[in-house]
Amino acid sequence: MLLTCLACALAQAGGVAPDAAASLARADATDLDRVVVQASRLRGVDAFEMPVSTATVFLDEAGDRPGADVSEALGGLPGVLARDRQNLAQDTQLSIRGFGARATFGVRGVRLYADGIPASMPDGQGQLSHFSLAGGDRIEVIRGPFSALHGNSSGGVLQIWSADGAAGDPWHVRASAGGDDRRTIAAQLLGAGGTVGYNLALSRHQTDGWREHSAARRDVANLKLGIDFGQRRRLDLVANWIDVPEAQDPLGLTAAQARENPRQAVAVARQYDTRKSVRQGQLGAIYEHGLGAAQTLRLTAYGGERDVEQFLPIPPGPQANPLHAGGVIGLDNRYDGLDARWSHEGALAGRPLEATVGANRDRQRQHRRGWENFAGDALGVRGRLRRDERNRVDNTDVYAQAWWRVAPRWSLLAGVRHSEVRFVSDDRYVTAANPDDSGRVRYRQTAPVAGASFAPREDLRLYASAGRGFETPTFNELSYRADGGAGLAFDLQPAVSDNLELGLKWRLDDGGALEAALFRADTDDEIAVARNSGGRSSFRNVGRARRQGAEALLALPLAERWDLRLAYTWLDATFRSAYRVCRGAGCTVPDTEVPAGTRIPGLPEHQASAQLRWRQGDWTAALEGEAASAVGVDDLGSESAAGYAVFHLSAARDWRLATGALRAFARVDNVFDRRRIGSVIVNEGNGRYYEPGTDRRYTVGLQWTWDHRP
Repeated sequence: MLLTCLACALAQAGGVAPDAAASLARADATDLDRVVVQASRLRGVDAFEMPVSTATVFLDEAGDRPGADVSEALGGLPGVLARDRQNLAQDTQLSIRGFGARATFGVRGVRLYADGIPASMPDGQGQLSHFSLAGGDRIEVIRGPFSALHGNSSGGVLQIWSADGAAGDPWHVRASAGGDDRRTIAAQLLGAGGTVGYNLALSRHQTDGWREHSAARRDVANLKLGIDFGQRRRLDLVANWIDVPEAQDPLGLTAAQARENPRQAVAVARQYDTRKSVRQGQLGAIYEHGLGAAQTLRLTAYGGERDVEQFLPIPPGPQANPLHAGGVIGLDNRYDGLDARWSHEGALAGRPLEATVGANRDRQRQHRRGWENFAGDALGVRGRLRRDERNRVDNTDVYAQAWWRVAPRWSLLAGVRHSEVRFVSDDRYVTAANPDDSGRVRYRQTAPVAGASFAPREDLRLYASAGRGFETPTFNELSYRADGGAGLAFDLQPAVSDNLELGLKWRLDDGGALEAALFRADTDDEIAVARNSGGRSSFRNVGRARRQGAEALLALPLAERWDLRLAYTWLDATFRSAYRVCRGAGCTVPDTEVPAGTRIPGLPEHQASAQLRWRQGDWTAALEGEAASAVGVDDLGSESAAGYAVFHLSAARDWRLATGALRAFARVDNVFDRRRIGSVIVNEGNGRYYEPGTDRRYTVGLQWTWDHRP
């Protein structure tokens, strides 16, 4: 069955290169490039040598796609599930080896960075919306135990890096259009003058929406300036801005509604004009200073603001409860942070050694307000204030890691991180019927991790690693108590996971590569939904869970003009302890048992993908596809979205001009027009779990690259 699933699925893996074969994605490469994954914090160690599952996606090879959503670049990575929800009011769904699957919005359970600046808040809640694909050079992914060295909520790590400008770099303008009046336009100004390199990227994505009531616009701007002071001294300045004004939210559908008309929006979406607005701006600076030939000091500082307003379809009835927070959410976030680390590249007992020691502090200040979503008979408007609180969360971490080649064929990598995460809530909305909900809680955790790599041959590495990670509840999960009472759920405890991994990395003689891994993560105090009531979810610790499986990626040149990439993931994710949840409306005491062995929702057991790519002269073409097995939608396992397999085609033509190049591309997604559920909203309280994927979809585009030098 597994082999059949793998063989039948051709995937959207364009642009995905395993670290051991990164240069395979580049037509002019003849030898394997040395790939250093910066997210590993090892400056002088090839990713091939580390006992870590990593992947690097080079965005300039990400295929002939619009460049509108990060999920486009992450298709075909083993262990990674990234789904475009066809809904710009909600972020991309992202999980790594099953961590992060329960997030109903944004990203949690996975640590995110953009140009070295955290895109995850101290509580573990993050977002991908401001990632600039137009200015990006590559995306790095870490899976497995060593993710824990990035602190709270690190079931995996995903980091995007903008290109460094160099003298002579070309400038780009790219535009694409497709059905549903989708338009994406982006420009990148890349280059250098003297000691200053620059990368300015601007993009706009606008759509009328594939589904009803899903029109939206997203504007992103990203600036990276690199200043080289010489003598191993460098300063990078990063500025980022995003604006998503009133993106319409069509909400999920029931199974019957998805079968009847997958493009519809539910009636309450139009009735309450459900929508979300996001605006964010941030600045960051990264300074590196060489201390002699072997040591480096790296300092990072950043700060930003992210404001969110969201209109929900909660009817007036539940809001009659004096403890209800209303149907309009306002979040004004201010955040900043510092990170300092020292690295040493030298030797111990005559063998190469690299060590890093560092500390960081991150802070978030949130003004959370809630209003009724009605005023008189008018629905979908901001009404009376129902919640007003000032929340603060910060973390203070110290960490260390070291890599040492203990023998010609053996190397060791070990590290430890100690984290303290503090939550404080100051309630400013206190009435006779709504008591003071202020409170505070502190979590502490030490995360050790270690691994060994063995080289039986020059082209083969076998490795094993183990470690411990943890996830605190996010402020959103703390916001509502499971018993329906006033106050925050400060009785929630962090989920702690013990992780194991065995793997191999093999560089093939013809320039291809094979990577495979077996993994297991056993979690205590798993955080899961306790009840859904009045449009709000509350959470509790439910005991033990296990995420285990296998993954493999093969990059294989077939002939001079052909290459093939295959990826497969088997994931067995289950609750290992029985627990109870609330099922009926108004339930405050859990009354329905979730048996031990029930699958964790939001995750397919099997996921396979591949790409067959052809190049000749100025022409390229690809046959792609993706397949996934059924996905459960709630903790009880009462329903599931059926599995699917879909195929895609793309083709492109390049013309070389006197001052640059022109590229035209065309793409057909879901060639056979298969109906499928593209993503699910886990544990949605009204049974509207399903977000359908698109039918057959056409995209055409142009990219103009020109040499701007005089």
